[in-house]
Order: sequence, then structure tokens, then C-alpha cells
Amino acid sequence: TYLSDFKIEDIRLALETFVPSPVQTPGRMNIFHFKNFAVMADYAHNAHGMEAIGKFVQKIDATKKVGVIAGVGDRRDEDTIALGVEAAKVFDEIIIRQDKNLRGKSEAEIIALLTKGIHSVKSELKITSIKTEREAIEYAIRNAIKGSFVVIINDVVDNALGQIQELKEAEDSGKITIDGLNDWVI
Repeated sequence: TYLSDFKIEDIRLALETFVPSPVQTPGRMNIFHFKNFAVMADYAHNAHGMEAIGKFVQKIDATKKVGVIAGVGDRRDEDTIALGVEAAKVFDEIIIRQDKNLRGKSEAEIIALLTKGIHSVKSELKITSIKTEREAIEYAIRNAIKGSFVVIINDVVDNALGQIQELKEAEDSGKITIDGLNDWVI
């Protein structure tokens, strides 16, 4: 701080007022509190990122932990399997969605590799496969039960955060009620 001429008071104020949020840290542990559940969006896209998210999520008290994940086609097979392994350690249910750019592998290949990793840890874990990120986010939020914690590993950060925020604002304004029964109540 001395060499850069930063004042200690300025650093203290910055640290005291910093709050991870979609504005300050888009795509990094952005948490949205709906009426009956919470949603966290993050850009973790490999096994190490999922492991770090897992350490946080394991400390969350929730009735159910749901993960929306995707594999990346230009990764080694063992890396995609490892992502599935780490996800299975954290979540009670997993929704596999596809990135816009599959990067060299087919949807079926990516799903099979993730499923192999997931089932190596929890053979009976519920897995749902949904083609697009938008549809997967909507499905996860529509089906969120009271007290659940939904983690969305997103591909296009702005789109995912925008969609989650839209649903949150619609719920806050009373335009929709999210009842966990796969129905919007309007």
C-alpha cells in the first residue's frame, strides 16, 4: 500500500463494503433468495471448480441440493468424468444441460461421461438431461422445493443471471408463484 500510495482507510472501506453479487462478481457465487428456496449461479466449469463449490454447498443447510451442470467437449474424458464425480458428492439431484458450443463432442458423449462419474459415486442419484441452459434453469426453479438450494453452473453468465433475476422479480411482484410442483401459478 505504501508504494502504491493507497490509504489504509480506503482499503478498509472497500473490504467492509464488498459483497459478492451479480454486479460486483458476475458468475461467481451469485446467490438469489426466492421466497421458499435459494439459487446460486457460478461459472465453475471443471472438477476443481466443482470441488470448491462443493465445499461451500456442503455447509448450506437445505432440504435438497440440486445442481445444474454441463461438461465441455474439448476436455479429456477423465476430466468430464471427474466433474461428474465431484457433482455427485455435493448434490441430491443433478440436471445435465448442454453448453451452446459442444466443442468437439456430441451431447450423448458428454452426458454419458458425466453420468459415468455421477453413478460411480451415487448409483441411484436422479439425473435429468435438458438440452439448453435456459430450459434447465427454468426446470430447476420450477421444481425447487421449500428449503432447497439450487446451484446453476452457467455457460453464458449474463443470460443465466438475467433469467434468474427475471424469475426472482416476477415472484417478488406476484406475477408468478413458484410452488415446487412444476407449475407457475399466475
